[in-house]
Amino acid sequence: MRNKKIVAGLLLFSLVLFSLLSFHKREATENRQAEIRDLGPQVMPFDLDKTTHVFQRTDTGGLQQVRVKNLDDKEQITLIQHHLRQETERFAQGDFSDPATLHGDNMPGLSVLEKAQGKFTVDYADLPNGGQILYTTSDEEVLEAFHLWFMAQLQDHGQDAMEHM
Repeated sequence: MRNKKIVAGLLLFSLVLFSLLSFHKREATENRQAEIRDLGPQVMPFDLDKTTHVFQRTDTGGLQQVRVKNLDDKEQITLIQHHLRQETERFAQGDFSDPATLHGDNMPGLSVLEKAQGKFTVDYADLPNGGQILYTTSDEEVLEAFHLWFMAQLQDHGQDAMEHM
């Protein structure tokens, strides 16, 4: 009987501890996403409420898109396209300062990408509803860095981002 009470007590304690940790993690994630939304205008000229980010990992790198929610919003489309063209030029030079400003210098994958100039390509394309950047590499370390970088952005952008088109 005594052993059953001890086991029941340990199970209850474990359940309470797990619940508290889960709540703390969710709260920290929500705070981080709010922080990213607040800092967004320092780096991105378009309105996060009117757009969606897509970060799709591929076998050779990844595809990043920013798309408007309303196809008639030509102003946001123009802002997206201009911004992504500029980012493509910077990224090709190993300049990831905008993502570092928004997400922090310790963003997963960032340190590898900043040193990997020449080991990947970035190609920009206009889309009818925004724009996209295609990242391509054959280097395994750079590929892993892109995937980590995409996952960090998905987590930081929360409801403003999705993994698939």
